[in-house]
Amino acid sequence: MRRKVGGAPWSANLVEHAADAEVPASVADRRPMRVLLDTFADAIHLRNDLFSYQREVEVEGELSNGVLVLERFLGCDTQSAAELVNDLLTSRLHQFEHTAVVEVAPLLDENGADLPARAAVLAYVKGLQDWQSGGHEWHLRSSRYMNDSAATPSLLPPGPSGLGTSTARVLESILATAPQRLRAFSHVPFQAVGSMPVPAPYMPFETGENPHLASARRDTVRWSRATGLLDPVPGIWDEHKLVSYDFPLCAACIHPAADRDALFLAARWLTWGTYADDYYPVVFGRTRDLAGARACTERLKEFLPLEFGAGTEAAPPPVIPLEKALADLWANTAPPLDRDARRAFRGAVDRMLDSWLWELANHAGNRIPDPVDYLEMRRATFGADLTITLTRIGSESNLPAEVAAAGPIRALENSAADYAALLNDIYSYQKEIQFEGELNNGVLVVRNFLDCPTERAMAVVNDLMTARMRQFEHIVDRELPAMFDAFGLAEDARAAVGRHVGELRNWMAGVLRWHEGTRRYDESELRRHPAAGVPPFGSPTGLGTSAARLAAGIARTGTGGLAARP
Repeated sequence: MRRKVGGAPWSANLVEHAADAEVPASVADRRPMRVLLDTFADAIHLRNDLFSYQREVEVEGELSNGVLVLERFLGCDTQSAAELVNDLLTSRLHQFEHTAVVEVAPLLDENGADLPARAAVLAYVKGLQDWQSGGHEWHLRSSRYMNDSAATPSLLPPGPSGLGTSTARVLESILATAPQRLRAFSHVPFQAVGSMPVPAPYMPFETGENPHLASARRDTVRWSRATGLLDPVPGIWDEHKLVSYDFPLCAACIHPAADRDALFLAARWLTWGTYADDYYPVVFGRTRDLAGARACTERLKEFLPLEFGAGTEAAPPPVIPLEKALADLWANTAPPLDRDARRAFRGAVDRMLDSWLWELANHAGNRIPDPVDYLEMRRATFGADLTITLTRIGSESNLPAEVAAAGPIRALENSAADYAALLNDIYSYQKEIQFEGELNNGVLVVRNFLDCPTERAMAVVNDLMTARMRQFEHIVDRELPAMFDAFGLAEDARAAVGRHVGELRNWMAGVLRWHEGTRRYDESELRRHPAAGVPPFGSPTGLGTSAARLAAGIARTGTGGLAARP
């Protein structure tokens, strides 16, 4: 919300106009350009919160200030909160730089941008940078924010000062923020973190269990075997793994009242989505094959046609199990949907697929994500849009388009998505950090940002989950009734919103029930791999890593790892 109330997106539009640099429509809505806009807006508004704290909080009694929000959320003093806001501002600027340098050029190449289009994008980026530096200089000099004592200690000898001399202080800024920048790239993968106690999550809702659970479990095994998900090559899962993960339990708790066929379909989608989420880092992550992952993603999208029947372009024949399973799912999900629902569901799958490329890029660069970027991308990497959309298929809670797009509904769904995704980060911490060498995990992101112990980071993530759940409750109690009146909704539309709220409650409670019941995150399961003789997921491979497998060799041969020669 802070991006909206401060007017920074409007300022970005002014930059585009003032620089006479119209961003091409083909790239304007793509992730790199959205991130540039979001980081620009966040940096402007966080800076304003720092400078305006005294006036807004102490004089005007304002509550909507980032420093005050962190004071209350973390229970810290004002100075500590201000320093953390400044760290977050720095992190957002680092994200801006990273996106501009690393992501923009490939985007332009991918879209075949010509030289004038490239020049326009570069001019736009430069204009956003100039606005940032000018805004900072104005905050330092303006009397609006009671900053008579704004001078800060310098790391370097005194240099030029005054309007237009900020470039002379670039080196000082780089030195001051270097520790934070380096921390993001210095993570050591496969650290032994052990099994950590999970903090008790706040969950005010309950859900039932679908009576067709037992038959859904049998169906999921049959379907996974038939589509090849349990094949020994590439050996992602075997039947033991699949049964221990128990995705039908998750589907049965999310959809307690669904009929048999709907439950089977939901369990299959959960199975495929998690298989694909495991497949990408194993097949593409170890070798940092980003080009291969991108090609795989684009091919998977070809199995999601929006049109069916005569005269439509047929999808290619699926080859690997990942494709076969998706093609089967789409053929059993999409045809009954109307075009708008089909497009929405396709969009949810696309966003999830694209988000896994973002995760792989972080892995390839050994880069722990910026906390804001992580939280926003986590909704997609977790597949929240996909699984929430599944709750609507065949239900009576289909919302009118203008209601589904309303701010309170989007905030409601985002709160639910954040709760479930962060819950997963807590439960999967050992699996991802120790066994997979992963760095896209909310606990790790918080630990890196706050530079704190893991236990503290886990507690902060749990507090953030609680805050998102309480936001969900606040929206239901306060904002939805106001929306009903503002939209003048009829009783049937209000009832549809009420059913959607109930589905989201079941979704969050069901995700929690599954995490409590699955063996996917048990250390005993993490140490068991379906392919004989292959180390667990994420174990180091390649030249120079044989020593990591000495223990297994000793146990197997009893000869100190050296097999007896004939």
